[in-house]
Amino acid sequence: MPETTAPAVPPTPPVALQALLAREDLALRRIAGPREPGIAIHWAHTSEMADPYPYLLGGELLLTAGVHIPEAAGAGPYADDCFDDYFDGYVSRIVAAGGAALGFGVAPVHDTVPRALVAACDRHGLPLLEVPPQTTFSAVARAVWQLMAQARLAELRRVTEAQQSLAAAASRPDPVPSVLRRLAQHLGGRAVLYGPDGTEVAGAGREAVTGTGGETREGLRAALAELAGVVGPAARPRPSSATDAFGGTHLAVYALGSGEGFVLGVATPRRDPGDHTIASVAAVLLALLTGEHQSGAGAARSSALVRLLLGAPPEEVAPLLGAGRWLVVHARPEVQAPDPVAASALGAALGSPLVDLARDVVRVLVPADREPGPQPGWTLGVSAPAGPREWPAADTQAGRALARARATRVPLLRHAARPALADLVPPVDAETHARTLLAPLAGQPALAETLRGWLSLHGSWDRTAVALGVHRNTVRQRIARCAALLAVDLDDPDVRMELWFALRRGDGAGT
Repeated sequence: MPETTAPAVPPTPPVALQALLAREDLALRRIAGPREPGIAIHWAHTSEMADPYPYLLGGELLLTAGVHIPEAAGAGPYADDCFDDYFDGYVSRIVAAGGAALGFGVAPVHDTVPRALVAACDRHGLPLLEVPPQTTFSAVARAVWQLMAQARLAELRRVTEAQQSLAAAASRPDPVPSVLRRLAQHLGGRAVLYGPDGTEVAGAGREAVTGTGGETREGLRAALAELAGVVGPAARPRPSSATDAFGGTHLAVYALGSGEGFVLGVATPRRDPGDHTIASVAAVLLALLTGEHQSGAGAARSSALVRLLLGAPPEEVAPLLGAGRWLVVHARPEVQAPDPVAASALGAALGSPLVDLARDVVRVLVPADREPGPQPGWTLGVSAPAGPREWPAADTQAGRALARARATRVPLLRHAARPALADLVPPVDAETHARTLLAPLAGQPALAETLRGWLSLHGSWDRTAVALGVHRNTVRQRIARCAALLAVDLDDPDVRMELWFALRRGDGAGT
């Protein structure tokens, strides 16, 4: 079955334990546990807890000076033999929490590493490192972060080079096979393009089976094709990607955003941190290559755009886009401003080529039958399903949902479309009331929007500041100005309720 659980280790570049042992300035020595070169650590953590399990996330090099060890365990060279149960429980809990290795400082508490601890690490397969007296734990942690920074830099270089290589391949006379070949080379495995009916359209790379359970190349092909069906056009709901394993081979599939049902599949002997980004770039390029030129979808979108520019109403051109009702999605990246490649990749992940990049927000028009899901690295606001006449209102809904999602720090928030108390009041009367009540704020949209956000977030200064992208003092000044202009007490819940009602009708009232 495809993998749906989150990884057990932090999303940081792994550091080879062997690279840390190779640091001569640390003088670390492995004295127990496995010695395979592939052991990796994700960070260093110091703890003197007798049971560190609740404080570990997985992938750590746990550092301890043995303060937690019972005093009798260090009384003599053989005294610790009677503490087998204690050390066995201690090590087993580290392994259960996903700890990658244990570092034991021989000073200042202990002169040597307890023999029972060495034996327990050998039994449970946990690498045990002896940290000499001259090496501080902070020096070990600093070395881990230095190696991690080097790994991050190498990863970024690899991803950048792969992006440039894939873009160059897409410009060749045979773009689809070229992109697949380059992708297979960068991932060290096989890349396959599946058609809407699930058949293999093109493929490149080697089919290396890394399992030891009698897996075959035919079985690998069948497993990858079966996984492709999970994101294929017949899947409901249709996720944007899925992963699985076949023996020791990693499998991943990506639904192309062309709307034609094409799927990219990759099979690799290992899964490096940058592989997903590289495969996503290839998926965007293949979506463009298979969507615009292999079908009439691109021509239909161009026709819709021309008709809109020439004055046709949205409801007239909407059928050309292939759906009756739509969702408007506003998305904002968590780290840096989006670029065209990131915006296209987001559209491909959401299953729509209708993408608009505007400064720090990406807007995507998604068919209502494709339910958007959270996207790694993005915060999303999703409108209620809307017809063409309702698109402007849906755009406003998505923008407000995004602001609330960012303020409440959730990856995705949907506009709650349900009958409300406001529906009991005739629209004309409600708009007249809103226009009258909010008249002092007319012509000052920043004040009205700040008041709306502040009320929606229950009067939280900090969350409103995050949602609007301003300083909290600016929020305080604007709310104070609103209270003065409206001549109301904003601490009164009845006043807040009436203002919220008016602001919700404010769009129709011209506020």
